[in-house]
Amino acid sequence: MTDDVTTAEAGERTDVRPPGINADEHTTLLTFLDYLRDCVIAKTEGLSDEDARRPGVASGTSLLWLVRHLTAVELNWFLWAYRGDDVEPWDDDAPSTGGETVAGSVAAYRAAIARADEVIAGAADVLDRPGVRSLRPNAEAPSMRWLLVHMIEETGRHAGHADILREWLDGSVGR
Repeated sequence: MTDDVTTAEAGERTDVRPPGINADEHTTLLTFLDYLRDCVIAKTEGLSDEDARRPGVASGTSLLWLVRHLTAVELNWFLWAYRGDDVEPWDDDAPSTGGETVAGSVAAYRAAIARADEVIAGAADVLDRPGVRSLRPNAEAPSMRWLLVHMIEETGRHAGHADILREWLDGSVGR
């Protein structure tokens, strides 16, 4: 992550700036993905389970749903699609049990990240090597480069949703 943390004038909020890095492609991509993963997790800190489950929009999206979705995306793309693990893709749209907790959801996300990072580390020097299969219908298996860029896009998109939901819940802003 980065040491570029600033404290805003209004309240105790802190903002963690994007990493300042000048490294090889693999390191740069993974550093930005880790930064965004951490941003999503940070949005859950200090929230009650009830608040984290509270949908902020008509579609039903909540902070815990976002964490659950990103957990599924990590497992589905890196383990099932890229490495070809013999597991069913995780359905993040399955009905919620209503019993999800912040601690349990974040722990599952961190575990998925750790498993994904093992796959990523195995392809550090061959970013253009394709995986085994694709989650996209009728598409060729994507390269690790494509997966990392896609996961930066996907996680960044949902980090923005998490920003809005957290501000809606309790006024907290910043990363």
